[in-house]
Amino acid sequence: MDLQLKDKIVVVMASSKGLGKATALEFAKEGATVLLSSRSEETLTQTVDEIIQLTNNTKIFSKTCDMSSVDDINNLFTWITSEFGGADILINNTGGPTAGGFKDVEDQDWMAAFEKNLLSYIRTTRAVLPHMQSNNFGRIINISSSSTKEVIDGLILSNTFRSGMVGFTKSLAREYAKHNILANTIGPGRIETDRITELDQISADRQDVSFEEITKRSKKMIPIGRYGQPEEFAKVVCFLASPANTYMTGQSLVIDGGMLKAL
Repeated sequence: MDLQLKDKIVVVMASSKGLGKATALEFAKEGATVLLSSRSEETLTQTVDEIIQLTNNTKIFSKTCDMSSVDDINNLFTWITSEFGGADILINNTGGPTAGGFKDVEDQDWMAAFEKNLLSYIRTTRAVLPHMQSNNFGRIINISSSSTKEVIDGLILSNTFRSGMVGFTKSLAREYAKHNILANTIGPGRIETDRITELDQISADRQDVSFEEITKRSKKMIPIGRYGQPEEFAKVVCFLASPANTYMTGQSLVIDGGMLKAL
C-alpha cells in the first residue's frame, strides 16, 4: 500500500528513543520529511544519523524540545514554520508521568503530569492547526497508554491524564473533521521499551521478586505471549497518520497483543 507520505512534513515529538524513534523511522522508510525532537541534542543527533543510514532518506532533521516547556514548544514550531512551512502530520509523544498510587504523589506531581502529559499535547496541536487548516489536510496522533481502556494500578497520574487526552482528541476530531484533519489516540500495551523496563523493575521491587519473574507473569497475560516491539506499534501509527487513512478519526486504539479484557 502506498501511504502517500513522500511529500509530507511529519513532526514526531520525544523521538530520540523508544516509540517515538520507532515511529520516526517508519515515516522515514516511507520517504517523508521527518522532524525529530527531544530534550537531548546528543541523542537526537545520533538518532538522526542512524535513521538516515537505515533508510537512505536524507530528509531527516531535529531540534531539541522539552515537552514541559512552553518556550521550547513555541521555539520548535516557529522553526518548523520558518524552515518547512508547517507540519502536515503531528505525532504527539512524551514520557510517562511519575509512577505511584494516590498516596505516593503530591500536588507538584499532579501539576507536572498535567503540564507534560496533557497540556503539552494541546500546545503542539495549537501550533500546527493553522497550517493544516489552510491546506485542508492534517493528521494528528496522540500517543497515550493502555490505561485509557483499563486503569493500571500504581499509575494514577497516567490513568488520569491519559484519559483526559482521549477526551481532548475526540473533541478535536469532531471539530476539525470538516478541514480534513483527522485525530486519533493510540496507546501502547506492553511494548518493549525503557518505560516498560522501568515499570517492571518497580513492580519487582515492590513485590520483592525478580525482574524476570515480573516479565514472565506479564507475558502470560498477553494472548500473543510476548511483549510487542516498537516497530509493530509504529506501523499502526504510520498508517493512521498517513493520507491513506481517509475515514478513521476520533478513535482510541490500543496496541497490546490482545492483553486487555475491557471491551
